[in-house]
Amino acid sequence: MTILSTILEFNETFVIEKKYEEYATTKFPDKHIVILTCMDTRLTELLPKAMNLKNGDAKIIKSAGAIVNHPFGGIMRSLLLAIYDLQADEVFIVGHHDCGMSSIETSSIIDKMVDRGIDRSLFKTLQYSGVDMKDWLHGFSDVTESVRMSVDIVRNHPLMDKTVPIHGLVAHPDTGKLDIIVDGYAFAVQN
Repeated sequence: MTILSTILEFNETFVIEKKYEEYATTKFPDKHIVILTCMDTRLTELLPKAMNLKNGDAKIIKSAGAIVNHPFGGIMRSLLLAIYDLQADEVFIVGHHDCGMSSIETSSIIDKMVDRGIDRSLFKTLQYSGVDMKDWLHGFSDVTESVRMSVDIVRNHPLMDKTVPIHGLVAHPDTGKLDIIVDGYAFAVQN
């Protein structure tokens, strides 16, 4: 049995037994917040519990390292949509200790791509096209600094409402303990 067939078999029972009813909510976050956090599996259930969130309380965006690395990329678009269209009033950027993005070695990732069938010559083509693989795949060496940088990108974005607090936190992936890196209230412009 494949992973897909196992998931679909479970899903059929889930729907038939109406187990979805306990998760019913709207598309708008009840606590009016949007969270950008890492895709690390340790945070899937731990972070919402550590932040006292239940289904429907927050918009949650996940990416490798909780990094905003392009001011007009998909992460920033999602944050802006949450603010302007989905009733989020605050942004939380939550990185975590022991993040895999802190130990990324681009050459190793490229080797793994080649091992799985990507033609090595493609990387020269990408380089000539202006794609810097090292920069594109790069993580960070200090999670605290990475969170600060992402907060700065979001807070200083030309399309971001300056009254919206942009918070930066770092979580411990074993305990869920949150350390504040940037208190967004200190920077938000008062109405």
